Amino acid sequence: MQLPQCVPSYYSHHRRCWATVGGSRHTTRVNSRRCRGSGAPGPETIKTTARVTASITHKMETQVLETQQSLMLRPKRARRHSPQVLTGAMSVPAGTTDLNSGLAEYITKGPILARCGISPESVHTNLTSWVQLGEQLAKQLGFNHDNMDAVQKLRVYHYYLPVYFWCTQQLRLHKESGAKTALVVGISAPQGCGKSTLVEQLQALLISNGHNAANVSIDDFYLRFQDQSKLAAEHSSNPLLQYRGNAGTHDLELGAQTLQRLRDLHSPSDSASVPRYDKSANGGRGDRADPSTWPKVNGPVDIVLFEGWMSGFSPLPEEEVKKVDPSLVGVNAFLKAYRHVWDEMVDSWLVIQIGDPQWVFKWRLQAEEGMRASGKPGMSDDQIADFVARFMPAYKAYLPQLYSKGPTTARPNHTLIIEVDEQRSPMANQPQPVL
Repeated sequence: MQLPQCVPSYYSHHRRCWATVGGSRHTTRVNSRRCRGSGAPGPETIKTTARVTASITHKMETQVLETQQSLMLRPKRARRHSPQVLTGAMSVPAGTTDLNSGLAEYITKGPILARCGISPESVHTNLTSWVQLGEQLAKQLGFNHDNMDAVQKLRVYHYYLPVYFWCTQQLRLHKESGAKTALVVGISAPQGCGKSTLVEQLQALLISNGHNAANVSIDDFYLRFQDQSKLAAEHSSNPLLQYRGNAGTHDLELGAQTLQRLRDLHSPSDSASVPRYDKSANGGRGDRADPSTWPKVNGPVDIVLFEGWMSGFSPLPEEEVKKVDPSLVGVNAFLKAYRHVWDEMVDSWLVIQIGDPQWVFKWRLQAEEGMRASGKPGMSDDQIADFVARFMPAYKAYLPQLYSKGPTTARPNHTLIIEVDEQRSPMANQPQPVL
């Protein structure tokens, strides 16, 4: 290896001569008279300097080899980023400390930070972890981390990362409780509010940081086409049951079996197939995808993200739903079975609250416009209005109770409700906890 040039320097007040190498000073005793001298060094000093150089070279080579061996022997493993103290020196470019200090202050002002169980002190202590995860998340989302706009920065540091840390906290509590199954996080959020994107990013972060995560949607448990057609015929006077969507149009048994299998994946030799639903089949009426196309999840699974637009809805007295829409009475009757079959397998709940269900129409319109712009077939505005109208009675009836009391099986310290605005960003003023 090539080493920096050793340059001897003379210090008149001590009987030592210093040699500076790469910013470090190494010392050895030499002829004191030559140290005090101001002229050129004589033969004795030249020999001594050579010995100093050789000694320093040997010492540096030894240090470099030891460092290389240490790095080679250090075990490589997935990093688990959770609120914990990070130690170890690291090289910090000029100006980075000030930038990170500003980022820490920004993170601590997040509106959902406290709801997620994260203190400002924890942010400052674990800032390295926050930055690393922020960079990873920005990359996943296609953002330039060092040049994010205000909305992107908010999405990363005020929304997705606090929720990620909340999930890891729930996972830790689940394991500490002695549970032998995977943690199931129920995620209840209206269509179009960014639910799918949130779930995808959470799953990617969890997996890349050592937690095997699976995701499944209630949409994948819709009835087969023939069974949906039969249901529609049996309730021909009920417009809310003519198409997939509302309670009653799901295969509850298939959903329960799938959740149970995912929860029980304990070893690498265990696996489970997750159903998928093809919404484009039968002219848009939909049908269950061929089982040969279902993705397979391998164990062991740590966490299951179980999302749906009506997850955690509680049935209401018949008179109340009749006031909203008489057709909702039949849906309400079907809803009564969901708690026992699905919701009781949920360990923790995340609810995304919105201020106005009418936003769903706008969000759906934006999604369809995007599909058409990319060359994919999309619904017309009238078709979108008809589609969204099927869900409005349920939103009107069940969302107030979901937001005021929480999901059916919600528990204190295991329920997180976040309100977002029309741009799908967390509101500055969050609702008070309901549990």
